Amino acid sequence: MPPNKPHLEFHRLDMNSGWETPPGYPKGIEQKILAGALDETAKQGSRTRLLRFAPGVFTTAPFVHDYWEEVYLVAGDLTVGNDAQGEGGENFTAGTYACRPPGAVHGPFKSERGCLLYEIHYYAD
Repeated sequence: MPPNKPHLEFHRLDMNSGWETPPGYPKGIEQKILAGALDETAKQGSRTRLLRFAPGVFTTAPFVHDYWEEVYLVAGDLTVGNDAQGEGGENFTAGTYACRPPGAVHGPFKSERGCLLYEIHYYAD
């Protein structure tokens, strides 16, 4: 199945609007969909998004999903593997990258100073 993304040439992103908290995420974590759509029920599609954490925000449980995920930490800091109280884990800074296959357990996540992530999610044929 071909990607479900439109042809988009370079254009300025409005970084002040279009942000929303994804379902199941705590307040202070917001996404902005750049292109595409991911249908987790039909297990198809792809999307590109920005994900941002406000300073001090953290998740409390690991994530597991059935699609591929590529993540680039554009700005800020991200701690991976903190506990339910936001303590511990390994800290990463801008310029780091992760590629996770379906079923990979990852997180929880925290950001001390806030961060911006560029993410691509997709189902493989």
